[in-house]
Amino acid sequence: MDKIISEDLEKIKGTVKGYGFAGKRVLITGGVGFVGSWLCDMLVGFGANVVVVDDLSTGRIKNIDHLTKTPSIKFIRSDVCVFESNDKFDFILHMAGHTSPNEYQVHPIETLQASALGSFRMCELARVNDATLMFASTSEVYGDTEVIPTPESDWGKVDPNGPRSCYNEGKRFAEALLMAYFRKYGLDVKIPRIFNSYGPRLREDGIYGRVISRFIMQALANQPITVYGNGKQTRSFCYVTDTITGLMLLMINPRAKGEVVNIGNTKEVTILELVDKVIEVTKSKSTIKFQPLPKDDPKRRCPDTNKLERLVRWKPKVSFEEGLERTIKWFSGKDQSDSFSEEEQSSPFNSIKTSSVRSVRVRSS
Repeated sequence: MDKIISEDLEKIKGTVKGYGFAGKRVLITGGVGFVGSWLCDMLVGFGANVVVVDDLSTGRIKNIDHLTKTPSIKFIRSDVCVFESNDKFDFILHMAGHTSPNEYQVHPIETLQASALGSFRMCELARVNDATLMFASTSEVYGDTEVIPTPESDWGKVDPNGPRSCYNEGKRFAEALLMAYFRKYGLDVKIPRIFNSYGPRLREDGIYGRVISRFIMQALANQPITVYGNGKQTRSFCYVTDTITGLMLLMINPRAKGEVVNIGNTKEVTILELVDKVIEVTKSKSTIKFQPLPKDDPKRRCPDTNKLERLVRWKPKVSFEEGLERTIKWFSGKDQSDSFSEEEQSSPFNSIKTSSVRSVRVRSS
């Protein structure tokens, strides 16, 4: 594990106390993805027994390779939509899904399946285990909302048939499903709506790349930075350590049962401001290349986080500037020649601790 990630994990440990996780059995779907892999690091470090389920369609198993010698973690390659288990779990963290707009619009059916079928599987597994179920929702459930900062009470403004609907509506359905299990069975469900988390391990390649990682890689290569629209649209970027801290505090807080909460940074930043900062920190010679704004791209994003602050006494600690500088430093030191194929056959997990579950998913071409 590299120095930046190690330092960040220690900062999280300074806020989150591990006694609530020691000896617990935790299932994490999407556990080799960006947020999922950070949760794996924290939970294993706190002494939990972790089972990771991921089909490697968007995640990178190399994110957890450093945990291969740890006996308390097991990787199962499976589509969450068909995953079954007779194991006992105390916590189920349903993080699996397609999160990049470019990627989920290429795979809209799989995106909906992960939110609908995958969430149903996890609800049933949590019900028979009497486990706490936390589902990773998104700020996208608000669509192109006109309420800024956006509280959890806002119903949003979403096109149910648009190109982004596979993601937005899938997450909205999953939230409704979890709340139905909460009301009917008393299931301990927790629904964080995550706002634009970023940091080390965020994918930067192809259709999987996100805005911050894509801008950084373009700037480091002195390539034109691609901005969609006029760049005046805003986002609220939350550094990964703050996101993970909020998620873990939410997991173990009994007051959060049946609650929907925003997790994000309340600083609103325009895309052009992000470009300027990336160019400044990287000392890049990049210019800006403007492209048409995609349909239904939200104009503004900024969370109202008062509810989570009241529930678990959480506030983001990392400023936009500090988080961006750490992320750029991580990408600058990353071996860009490293190949991450979907199979990733070189991973120690594939030969040491990997189980398989047959997937019946129909893939798009």
